Amino acid sequence: MRHFLSEWDVTKDEFLALINRGSEYRAQWESGTLEPLAKRHTMAMIFEKSSTRTRVSFEAGMAQLGGHAINLSPRDTQLGRGEPVEDTARVLSQMVDIIMLRTFSHDIAERMAESASVPVINGLTDLLHPCQMLADMQTFMEKVGSVEDKVVAWIGDGNNMCHSYINTANLLGFNLRIACPDNHQPDEGLLERGSERAKRVESAAEAAEGADLIVTDVWASMGQEDEQAARAVVFQPYQITDDIMALAKDSAIFMHCLPAHRGEEVTEAVLEGPQSVVWEEAGNRLHAQKALIEFLLAEAET
Repeated sequence: MRHFLSEWDVTKDEFLALINRGSEYRAQWESGTLEPLAKRHTMAMIFEKSSTRTRVSFEAGMAQLGGHAINLSPRDTQLGRGEPVEDTARVLSQMVDIIMLRTFSHDIAERMAESASVPVINGLTDLLHPCQMLADMQTFMEKVGSVEDKVVAWIGDGNNMCHSYINTANLLGFNLRIACPDNHQPDEGLLERGSERAKRVESAAEAAEGADLIVTDVWASMGQEDEQAARAVVFQPYQITDDIMALAKDSAIFMHCLPAHRGEEVTEAVLEGPQSVVWEEAGNRLHAQKALIEFLLAEAET
């Protein structure tokens, strides 16, 4: 059974094929020519973390593919009353065709996949956010072209998005510069595995110099809200400003997985500026995930 828990769960060719299919789905959606899949599939969506883009993109995507998505949370399922993840996975596998899980610990996603007999998608964990990478790379290729050997600057927290950029840099062959404050660096094991393409640099300016893409994320992720004030001080030198963007190539673009805190990790001028593609990036979550659903369902039937 094929799952999508990390970027390494697909090959480079499969990743690129998913991106191309996502672009096809976007074109079909914009032209009103989208054809649903032959079978009406059902997805169970489990949310232990709040969500806007992930929930809407998966639910709308399933509807556009002619299927149905069921939204579940610990508050209204037995997961919230202590049912083991493994038991939930086995039960859902008897009732739905595919599962999407958005949770805290990556271990929960792995346990779900080990026990499920249908595909499981990582909709976000504290370790990785691979679905966002499909959308980001689709957006980059639509706006700029091939990402191979390009320079990408990750500036901010060494969080799950940073980890996913490390994995994708090695999978697709772009060069990733990572600028993070001390004590907020990415996971050492992931960075070591990705060291051929990803490296840490000392400052936001060094990361941005000559870059093709500049990316950031919030300074305090879900579950870190009580650290917000302290992090705001530590991360201030890593804010994405017009001056930082000016160090990149003239053709460089800016991405953010959203939601954004204007005036913190990115200025209003950059977020709403001509180099920002964050709204297209968000929209591509819908189309990249339709491609992923289609791929995993087809793999499950072979």
